[in-house]
Amino acid sequence: MPHFRVSAIILLSMTFCGWALAQDESLRVDTPHPRIFLGAQRLKRLRRERERESLRWNQFHLLMAGKAPMPELGFADALYYQVAGDADAGRQAIAWALGSSASDLRQLALVFDWCQDLLSETQSKALAAKLARGIQQSRRDNSVPAIRARLLAAVAIDGHVPDVPEQVLEDVIHKWWQGEIVPALNAGREALTPDDSYPLLEILHVVRDNLIVDLREGAAEFFSDLPTLQLLSYYPATYPAGENDYRIPAAPHPTSDPDLRRAALSRAAELSMVAYDSNAPGTQILQGWLMNDNFLLRGTFGAPYEFMWANPYQPGLSYLQAPLVFHDSVVGRLFVRSSWEESAAWVGLFDSEMQLFHEGAVTTLDPHGAEEPLDMGRAVIIFGSRAQKFKIKTEPKSHVFVIGLKPRQSYLIEVDDEEMSEGQSDPGGILELDVPHDVEVGVRLHTRTP
Repeated sequence: MPHFRVSAIILLSMTFCGWALAQDESLRVDTPHPRIFLGAQRLKRLRRERERESLRWNQFHLLMAGKAPMPELGFADALYYQVAGDADAGRQAIAWALGSSASDLRQLALVFDWCQDLLSETQSKALAAKLARGIQQSRRDNSVPAIRARLLAAVAIDGHVPDVPEQVLEDVIHKWWQGEIVPALNAGREALTPDDSYPLLEILHVVRDNLIVDLREGAAEFFSDLPTLQLLSYYPATYPAGENDYRIPAAPHPTSDPDLRRAALSRAAELSMVAYDSNAPGTQILQGWLMNDNFLLRGTFGAPYEFMWANPYQPGLSYLQAPLVFHDSVVGRLFVRSSWEESAAWVGLFDSEMQLFHEGAVTTLDPHGAEEPLDMGRAVIIFGSRAQKFKIKTEPKSHVFVIGLKPRQSYLIEVDDEEMSEGQSDPGGILELDVPHDVEVGVRLHTRTP
């Protein structure tokens, strides 16, 4: 199937950024505060949003001025201080960070970085020491959010605490990213989950902003496919909440009550993805998807993310141009929509689970079962028990997938009036077939033995 590729311009920019740092090259951050996310250009735009009293600024300001209980108080107060120049908000962020109950390493890093000019020397030393302790205490946690938090803390305190920041940068860039994640992605292992998207984007931003290093190049195909994957991994129907509508990302074993914080972070990942690279075809389509104001994050958790990352002046392309089928043959997952309408049917095969969304409800299906083929318009899906021998007639531009096969198994494919061909199922047991359109043909699969 066609999918978006990183443009030549982006690949050139990656080359000039020199992502693959030499192992013996010093990793030091000497950029002025604020270093994390709020570079001069973005901060200038956010302050201009305040002057213009834009929709997103007004929503954020309304919550802050009204003393709404913000779930991430340090993040919200420090951001408000940087944009509005409200010293009281900055001092409130500092008081929170120095309090005994404040333990969120990511937020502590943001307060230290964004409120640096308000910190007394004593406060700066105390908060830097707290960040250094937090880095050490979290070293055994290798989840992407924890790695993100350590990285942000290290960037924030570089130049304030010796040795620790450089070691963290070495561990994150060389050992974790280049040594573990990139090889795993290129080998088709699910090294990153959908919930890792937002913390991963924060890692990308802070590394590029401070070290002029683009981490995407080692896994260019993964990142070029990521916008399409984001779009197609949502259930079609939107979820109306009190503050705004949400698009709900697919999840294994879904419940009737969706996780709205997870949905907000999924949108935040897309906003930051566009902010990271607004020129790639995939992110231009993503921008068109994001600019529907019904989905603007207005709640106390989501509003700071929406304000910080969204750029409503960035042109986008209609998401109706996006493909309705996404087959990731490297990892072994499949997402299909019948249309871009909210009433569309949707199929997802991921994390060893198959789901069908139809008429507002999610049903779990057995890929190995005996169900009739699913005709999704742009894709026809054949279940494993019917895969040995079947007849099929497809519309032009339709894809044909056989699912529920043995992973990484080679097959001889026999199609009426066609030469026999050979194919291999992917790690998820999915095999895409090339069959003639507009005519019924018989298809036979034969397991190929060595």
